[in-house]
Amino acid sequence: MPYVNIKVTREGGPDGTGPSLEEKSRLISGVTELLQEVLNKSPASTFVVIDEVALDDWGIAGRTVREIRAQSR
Repeated sequence: MPYVNIKVTREGGPDGTGPSLEEKSRLISGVTELLQEVLNKSPASTFVVIDEVALDDWGIAGRTVREIRAQSR
């Protein structure tokens, strides 16, 4: 019973939205298919969860992603 947790930052649109519904669907189906092909896992028992994390709640090297993105501009 595979459990896959995908974490992505919530960014993109003007309201700070994350991946679109279509992108999420593609991630879920793609990961499920990969587990079936590589490990012969049943899609019926494969769980994929996508967590969207705010830019201020994700840190790299002591700084938030928002700070890093702002400095890169």
